[in-house]
Amino acid sequence: MRATTIHAPGDIRLSEVPDPTIEAPTDAIVRVTAGCICGSDLWPYRGENPIREGATIGHEAVGVVEAIGSEVKDFRPGDFVVIPFCHCDNTCPDCLAGVQSACPNADGTSSGQAELTRVTQADGSLVKTDGMPDDALVPSLLALTDVMATGWHAAVAAGVREGSTAVVVGDGAVGLCGVIAAQQLGAERIVAMSRHEPRQALARRFGATHVVAERGDDAVAAVMELTGGIGADAVLECVGTHQSMDTAFHVARAGSTVGFVGVPHGVELPLRRMFVRNIGLAGGIAPVRRYLPDLMERVLDGRIDPGLVFDLELPLDEVAEGYRAMDERRAIKVLLRP
Repeated sequence: MRATTIHAPGDIRLSEVPDPTIEAPTDAIVRVTAGCICGSDLWPYRGENPIREGATIGHEAVGVVEAIGSEVKDFRPGDFVVIPFCHCDNTCPDCLAGVQSACPNADGTSSGQAELTRVTQADGSLVKTDGMPDDALVPSLLALTDVMATGWHAAVAAGVREGSTAVVVGDGAVGLCGVIAAQQLGAERIVAMSRHEPRQALARRFGATHVVAERGDDAVAAVMELTGGIGADAVLECVGTHQSMDTAFHVARAGSTVGFVGVPHGVELPLRRMFVRNIGLAGGIAPVRRYLPDLMERVLDGRIDPGLVFDLELPLDEVAEGYRAMDERRAIKVLLRP
């Protein structure tokens, strides 16, 4: 099959690799109808994460079940499915506690930017639609595999509630989906931190009431002015850098929580500030399967449209250009069609 592979920083190729096969009776093979590039894929692309030369890459995909293992009971070839980027059995104590991303049988999608992908723990992981969805819905269903669920996790972890003030640090796809989540969870005031006009416009469309374009101390001052010097009731940290985390804690009001979902790179926590002001930190890898049924319902009934974060669609043949576009911030998120 054709699959995206990474060979060195900046070196993305479309390669011929062996088709995935059923390796365990709980597996399924899915023919990918749409995949995409994630902001976290840019970490190895930029040389910030280790690279195994020639490894497939991509962890977000939707498609049609092509084959199933002998123990898969809930899915059949021909089913259209949404694939959480983190697979799980959905029956263990961790899964039942709502932390499917920590499942002891966890695995993850590793060839989402390809023609086929293997899903472990298919019954626990996959969620199917009622028949083939309209093509117009595919981008939003694809967003549920990671970025929408991750933004939702940030909002839940931060404790966004009715009437609250939420600040979203980060204007990538996850941050923009965090704005959706804050709006859906009832935040009265939603502050999106963004310096890029197209992303600012999309944040407002998703429900942001204010946009702060400044960074660092100036950003903190702007939020404090908006909140009468108090700070935010909930902060969604959707980047993962030291600067973004530092900003998150400095705009959080006393007694609030920072919900973090950005993959940490070089972050040092301000423990003294957290201690003195009783500011909590919660979040981590999103348990996508926990949120997926509810989010799918919201997509299908039109309450949310997270697929709008895809502002560039390319054929899989042009995946290298997709990476360049995201790396250069010419695109928020790139959708790929095999």
